[in-house]
Formats: sequence, structure tokens, C-alpha cells
Amino acid sequence: MLELRLGRVVSIDEAGDRVLRLTVRLASSGEERPAIAFPGITGTLAPDDDVIVNVEAADLGLGSGGFDIVHAGPLRDTAVERQDAHIMKLNYTSLQHAVAPVEEGLERLELPLRLAVGVLPLHGQLPCAAFALAAEAPGARVGYVQTAGGALPGGLSDVAAELLDRKLICDHVTAGPCFGARHDSITVEGALDAGARRLGWKFALVGPGPGILGSASALGHGGLAALSSAHAALSLGCRVVVAPRLSSADRRERHRGLSHHTATVLELLLRPVEVAVPAGEGEGSVELRASLAAGGHEAVEVDVTELMSAYLESGLPATTMGRTAGEDREFFLAGLAGGAALARTDQRGQRR
Repeated sequence: MLELRLGRVVSIDEAGDRVLRLTVRLASSGEERPAIAFPGITGTLAPDDDVIVNVEAADLGLGSGGFDIVHAGPLRDTAVERQDAHIMKLNYTSLQHAVAPVEEGLERLELPLRLAVGVLPLHGQLPCAAFALAAEAPGARVGYVQTAGGALPGGLSDVAAELLDRKLICDHVTAGPCFGARHDSITVEGALDAGARRLGWKFALVGPGPGILGSASALGHGGLAALSSAHAALSLGCRVVVAPRLSSADRRERHRGLSHHTATVLELLLRPVEVAVPAGEGEGSVELRASLAAGGHEAVEVDVTELMSAYLESGLPATTMGRTAGEDREFFLAGLAGGAALARTDQRGQRR
């Protein structure tokens, strides 16, 4: 059951177009707690509005950022602008809402797509890959497709918003159950098709939103979204480069060196792909080379030492799971390598 509480908005602490950060007082206890709301679903909120708040993740101490989420509100009649939206996201739930899918009108397949696709295991590698692409292929149109596996709301990604502001990506599409980006799509395949044929992308970065799901099991984790993302791109004739999840400092054995997230995806892929490998003898890179040699995938070795220095000076996010880039260098090298390797492809699928 949903853990819902009645509350009242005390203050709007940060107002954005896609997400509001606010303080809510719970009616049952009088406690004031931080919360977020997505105005695309709730409508505009103001102090003294009565709302319904989902408190479950915060009460359980899970990785929700330490905040509650406004489930519904304001509890008053509000006008809704429907425009051309008529396809439901989060359909058959109390949060269903209509969108205009970006793939609508693309009735016929035109394969292969002239698109190179980078598959990312974690949202934290998105700024690294986008930065490397911009450095190695300046001026190219790069879209980001947000998949399941992490957070579903597109507005929750401050990283995507910053990359759009800096013009390191040109579009953000929330695919499948994800919602609330500049564009919505019904499927990952539809997002890639529309990106290539309608939005003019040369490259696409595909990966989950922030807050990866995990159960410490072989298959029950959000990183497995990379498997279906790679298959989607392969089925459309796209060139696919997988950025590996590497770590030189993760305390969890399953993520130290070459993460089991990436190892599992490479083992289960039905066709070979290219895999970015940061040059050097880091623990993860060494394990990755051995895994690729045994699995039939193609290693694309990339020296991103200079890119790493430039990235650290860029002001883009440089921490993962509380660790700095200095403490977990391989994580960031792998993300940069993913973008740099992808930049070495052109739209005909030939490496430069």
C-alpha cells in the first residue's frame, strides 16, 4: 500500500519548470519535511496549499534523496491544458497523464537508422560521455534518452538540465515509463527513431535516470536496462558502443573493478557490440579486456587522460556515491571513454 499523508505546503524553496522543492507540514504529526513535486503532474503549488504526500521512501531511509514526494495537489479545482496530448504515461495508475509522443507520425520503418548510440550503465556517467562527445565531435547533435532502471521523472535530473543549458546535449527524451522531459516517447526504439529522423541527432546517449535500482542479485537491478537499450539500438541498425561501469574504489565486491552490471550485460547480449576501454592498467580496465577477449565483443581502447583533466575543470559533476573523481578515477574514465569511443563513429557506421 502507498504510504500517503495529508500535508500543507509551508514554503516553495526552489521553483523550476519541471520540479519544485518545497517544505510540507504533515497534518498527522505537525512535522515539517522537505519534499519535491512535479508541476507537470500536480499543477502549480503555493504556500498553504493542501496536498497528499508519499512518505514511504523517506520513512524507510531509502535513496530518495531524503525527501517526500507530493502525490497529488493542490486539493482544489485547476484548469488543465491538454493541447495535442492523448497518449497516457503511467497509464492505469492514479498518476496517469497524457503526453504527445515524439515518435507519433513516423509510420514506416526506414532502416538502418543513421545514428550512433552510446549505452550508459549509470546516470552518473552521462555528463562524462556528453562532455567527451562535445570535445571529440564538436557541433554534433547529441540526444539523451532516459530509460527505466533508475528514477522515472525526467525533471529529477539536474544533470540533464545542465547539459541542455550548456548545449552538450540538444534533447532529452523520457522513454517507456519515464516521463516529463522535453519530449516523451512510448518506447526506446521510438525515441531513437525520432531522434535520428525527426530531431536530427547524430549521436544518442541512452541510460537510466538517477538513483539506480538494485537488489544485489544477478538480474534484479536497474543496470540491466542497458541490455534492452543495446538490443533496441542493434535492431534498428545503429552502431552501438557500451560504456562500462568500472570502479577503483567501490567497497562492494560486485562493483569493484568491472561491475557485475556490465559483466552481466555483456554476457547476455545476443550480438557483439563495441565496448569502450580506458587506456591504462586500472583494475577495471584489466578485467574488462579479459572479459571482452572471452566474449566476442570488440574493445575500443581510448586514452582519455587529457579529457579527464579538462572534465575536472569544467564544473560538471565529479562525484559518484559520495566518492570524488580523485578517489574513484576509473568510474569517470569509463564514462569519458564511452563518449570518446562513440565520437569515432560516423553516421554510416564506419569508424573514423
